[in-house]
Amino acid sequence: MSIQELEKEKNSLLSVVNNLTTGLSVKNQLGALSKLKAVAFSPVLNKISINNRRYLGNKYKLSGFIKSVIEAECGDFESFADMFAGTGAVASVFADKKLITNDILYSNYVCHQTWFGNQEYSEDKIIEILNFYNKICTQKDNYMSRNFGNTYFNRSVCRKIGFIREDIEDSFMNGLINEREKCILITSLLYAMDKIANTCGHYDAYRKNGELDRKFELCLPEIESTNPENELYNCDVNESASFIKADVVYLDPPYNSRQYCDAYHLLENVARWEKPEVKGVAKKMDRIHLKSDYCTKNAVKVFEELIQKINAKFIVLSYNNMAEKGDERSNAKISDTDILRILGKKGKVKVFSQDHKAFSTGKSCIDNNSERLFVCKVFHTVQKKGDEISSLIQSPLNYTGGKYRLLKQILPYFPDKIDTFVDLFCGGCNVGININADKVILNDINYKLINLFKTFKKRKSSIVNDINEIITTYELSQSELFGYAYYGSSGTDGLASYNKENYLKLRKNFNNLEELQDSDYYYIMLYVLIIFGFNNQIRFNRSNEFNLPVGKRDFNAKIRKKLIEFTDRLCTKNIRFSSKDFSEFKLSELTENSLVYLDPPYLITNAAYNEQGGWSENDEKRLLKFLDKLNAKNIKFALSNVLSNNCRKSAWQ
Repeated sequence: MSIQELEKEKNSLLSVVNNLTTGLSVKNQLGALSKLKAVAFSPVLNKISINNRRYLGNKYKLSGFIKSVIEAECGDFESFADMFAGTGAVASVFADKKLITNDILYSNYVCHQTWFGNQEYSEDKIIEILNFYNKICTQKDNYMSRNFGNTYFNRSVCRKIGFIREDIEDSFMNGLINEREKCILITSLLYAMDKIANTCGHYDAYRKNGELDRKFELCLPEIESTNPENELYNCDVNESASFIKADVVYLDPPYNSRQYCDAYHLLENVARWEKPEVKGVAKKMDRIHLKSDYCTKNAVKVFEELIQKINAKFIVLSYNNMAEKGDERSNAKISDTDILRILGKKGKVKVFSQDHKAFSTGKSCIDNNSERLFVCKVFHTVQKKGDEISSLIQSPLNYTGGKYRLLKQILPYFPDKIDTFVDLFCGGCNVGININADKVILNDINYKLINLFKTFKKRKSSIVNDINEIITTYELSQSELFGYAYYGSSGTDGLASYNKENYLKLRKNFNNLEELQDSDYYYIMLYVLIIFGFNNQIRFNRSNEFNLPVGKRDFNAKIRKKLIEFTDRLCTKNIRFSSKDFSEFKLSELTENSLVYLDPPYLITNAAYNEQGGWSENDEKRLLKFLDKLNAKNIKFALSNVLSNNCRKSAWQ
């Protein structure tokens, strides 16, 4: 039984009870009441708090020390940003302030939405669903049981985890739960898994002779009231520093070479629920896009870049004194000398210390470990000219009909406050990516376009390197490095003659990869074809083959800048992707404060997306019915269209 079926059962029971006084027999009355009691008087759920989770480097036991130092040194302040938030333990100490959290792991971001989010949710609904999940017993194998059975959990528990996670996703997609409720349910699941996992607190390995029969139980998160101005992000910390502003910025970066995505790959896998292939004894998925430079030899460089970007009155850094005390993996990546030098450029620095037991895998015995707080009072707060996140950026796709040049004319007509913005024919996403809304849904019937955007987001940290690797493999031009003359050409003539042969080879290989359409590599190859193709456009023939000829340009600085800005924005905004015909888009999650933007193919013009019967009079009529539907539900909408073209007039006049 799924949540949908449970909802029907509940409504049926309520209907019966509502009619108890209208002719039902006593026997039927008692039977209905008995069933209703089973639903209404479910077992009392145990509860969990934010700190009921094992996590490397967790500062829960140091939170009193951190709070006292910050309050003494920073005085009264209104906003607190936790940039490597992890479980959110430190952020929770300052829950009376405006909180800004960020973490590169989506599994942590989901938990932040639970503890600090500001979307309304139904606790009664959560309790009902959790009680239902705790009663579930399934013998059907799924992604979890097939890949993780009898490793971190026994096969029976894995079946249950897989069923629950799939049902959460289905319920969200069908509008039965909102995004906050989805996050609360996933958080309960992650905490339940962590409590009984056959590990020593992380997922680098499981105990081969460990206990697998522990009781698996989902508990109710105890959620305190939150500040409606809270901001929660899931992106690379150095990118988030470009747009986050707070009175106090707290930094707790990784100290050594142990990557958090390696330690928590299983929780990340379940939270994302993309069902990737897993490999090795520890059953890890591809995590390259989640690796942190703070665990590498680049730590000093990225730390310096981060400090330069931060816009705050105070910067507070947690860092231990493990410089060269443990084995090589345990030693700190940033020395005290570098910390003081880098922070010293930003402001006046004080150091506070408290003894603290270091994490150890059991192979090291490390004494005299202490946690230090470096408190930097910034010399002066740099005032930014406008909010960078709301500045207009351009799509990295030259999509026909793109609205970037018209944004300054279009946006003033939109409401100031939008809870959900739907870009229903998103195309190149010039509109949706530039909207300020609580949530943005990017929809297009072209699933390859949507999957391309998903790949941009997923591969954010490596996308430029991925593209350059394909360019190098196929020996395509790199004019930014070598100039046009190197390829026997000029800026006016372009690079088509040089690239044509290798471009056609790339195009042929891509068109033979039809069976790999779910892979990142397929869509990175597609984007390289778009970059080097005619006018940077997208076109597939009736056989579903990419068929654009070679173009004059390559992966130059201008295109790279657009791509980086676009992927940054994808990661910093609350964006969901969808690939449906407009008429199939579900309106259940939209409200009177939502806005649906429609930029359909134009009936009286021709374009690549409008070829081969891509838009007809019948489609135009279907669109009119859809607009009537929006209007009947009091959902705001905005429509872009062409009224006349080459003496042809639109029916919209």
